[in-house]
Amino acid sequence: MAIVLGAGLLACGEKQDTNPAEQTPVIGKSSIQISAGKMTPEALYSFGRLSDVQISPDRSKILYGVTYVGIEENKTNRELFIMDTDGSNNKQITNTPNSESNAVWVKNGSKIAFLTAESGSSQIWEMNPDGTERVQISNIEGGINGFSYSPDGRKILYIKDVKFGERATDKYPDLPKASGRIIEDLMYKHWDHWVENIPHPFVADYDGEKLSNDLDILGDEPYQAPLLPFGGIEDLAWTTDSKKIAYTSKKKTGIEYSLSTNSDIYLYDLETKETKNLTEGMMGYDRSPVFSPDGKYMAWQSMERDGYESDKNRLFVMNMSTGEKTYVTESFDYNTDFMSWDSTGESLFIVTGIEAKTQIYRAYIHTKEIKQITQGVHDYESFTVVNDQQLIALRHSMSQPNEIYAVNIANGEAQQLSFENKHILDQIQMGKVEERWITTTDNKRMLTWVVYPPDFDPNKKYPAILYCQGGPQSMVSQFWSYRWNLQMMAANGYIIVAPNRRGLPGFGQEWLEQISGDYGGQNMKDFLSAIDAVSKEPFVDEARLGCTGASYGGFSVYWLAGNHNKRFKAFLAHAGIFNVEAQYLETEEMFFANWDLGGPFWEKDNKIAQGSYANSPHKFVDKWDTPIMITHGELDYRILASQGMMAFNAAKLRKIPTRMLIYPNENHWISQPQNGILFQREFARWFNEYLK
Repeated sequence: MAIVLGAGLLACGEKQDTNPAEQTPVIGKSSIQISAGKMTPEALYSFGRLSDVQISPDRSKILYGVTYVGIEENKTNRELFIMDTDGSNNKQITNTPNSESNAVWVKNGSKIAFLTAESGSSQIWEMNPDGTERVQISNIEGGINGFSYSPDGRKILYIKDVKFGERATDKYPDLPKASGRIIEDLMYKHWDHWVENIPHPFVADYDGEKLSNDLDILGDEPYQAPLLPFGGIEDLAWTTDSKKIAYTSKKKTGIEYSLSTNSDIYLYDLETKETKNLTEGMMGYDRSPVFSPDGKYMAWQSMERDGYESDKNRLFVMNMSTGEKTYVTESFDYNTDFMSWDSTGESLFIVTGIEAKTQIYRAYIHTKEIKQITQGVHDYESFTVVNDQQLIALRHSMSQPNEIYAVNIANGEAQQLSFENKHILDQIQMGKVEERWITTTDNKRMLTWVVYPPDFDPNKKYPAILYCQGGPQSMVSQFWSYRWNLQMMAANGYIIVAPNRRGLPGFGQEWLEQISGDYGGQNMKDFLSAIDAVSKEPFVDEARLGCTGASYGGFSVYWLAGNHNKRFKAFLAHAGIFNVEAQYLETEEMFFANWDLGGPFWEKDNKIAQGSYANSPHKFVDKWDTPIMITHGELDYRILASQGMMAFNAAKLRKIPTRMLIYPNENHWISQPQNGILFQREFARWFNEYLK
């Protein structure tokens, strides 16, 4: 793959000329040539990854970022672009090897503020909208994770990691090289790191040139704000008068933190230094506060039940004068995944997934009416309100990564504005994506996506692969993935069957909640219903069926390996749960295990829990009779790599053909470019060996 180093693009300001980092090659837009016209792992990793769309204060310009992948360098680089709101005059305004992120319009649109590690750590910088005159604004020890300027521009809120807990070297300073960790409570690890630092929100005065009088608004409180691993600056918000800050926090530590999802939204007063809990008594996740343009209302996302991380994501609005709370989506049986106020403060536009497509809706706060804006086979990810007539939105599908669209509010029609990946998409023939409704064993209708090979011939017979979704409560929507990319799988010459089995959102709460306490139950029957229905087609070879999935999808693969009645000829599981009893004590967020499994395995009178553990995949290893490949990351603290190793060892001892791909430096996902390509190559090699 060739890398274009930004030749002919707008350069940054002259103040960078003496920066040694300028001599480092810049990872930029790929000029890959795809001779065969089909998706390849290299092509997949050549797409520019577009994100974080921001509208200028005068509503005339769009600011956004694109992340480029350097396969040879095994790293990524993010650059910034601007264009007019009609899609014209698209210009790249940065061209550095340092990545620019969190970019926003500031100073009434005369400047753009952003994060970059150009000075050695992630700091706030400002520049002109054409990319010139880059100036460093902050110099915070350890760097900054995210930031937000106050509406009046006089203060900056930022997120910084602070030390959490006591190190062994603190207790024994005469042992400065001791590496041991002394652990006395739960939540000592989380997702992919040891919990030795946590994020805190800081606020500082800003005179237009530098920060001063920095203050940690949590003080010495040992709590996270925002919440890891996914929370960011969107979990904090300024009031419109710049006098207060709303922030999300779960004010618990250790075992209490691991057992609960009860986060709250707190309001910190900059003048009095007092903090008020706005959502006290609301027991699930409360997060992502957003104030209306006039400051009268605060909207946020709220879950009802403590311990249930996949509960309905409800839209709530609070009257800031009276404290009255309104459950806006009470009669709407679906999640609120993203939201933004209209200009009047009378309604919010929201993103929600329904029947495996993610659309934009409008929610009126007083009447609680929910009105659909967009339609079509795609996923809207986020948007920004331009005016009463238009939204600027990010949209993708199984056949196209994120691009920017202008959405007409009145009729939902969308016009594509960005074409970041046109030069790659024009070279690739994508497979047809078909929506099917399949009848399940309990006579329900289940939406299943079928993705065909790009050169599909109905007169031929093809091998097929069943895709098992993880989560477990994650909708199989029109998602675009750089690992579980269904078009990439189909390009290898397979028909891909991707069912929205029981336990997924977008089909109502009853469908979603059925999976809790029923691992290995109805949803496994749903998987088999999907592959059985599609494999009856004359163009599918029933003798060449495969099965794959990650996380809960990996659990599904392991379970089906012992319960498939010889349907499949090959399996591949990534980061899957193999031994449920071990998983209960190995994972970190105990609320997840307690809710989904029903409780610990030692509660012998707990029928739900005992049913979960009786359905553990390792209990069916004696029935394994099919080649199986296992992949896992050793930095995965959600589902430890020992789960994959146990499955591999079991297969070897059973003398079943098996292979393991283990990553010492990956977590629950596969994030490094060359590791991702390695995964795609081994994925194809494994299934090609047994299905072709």
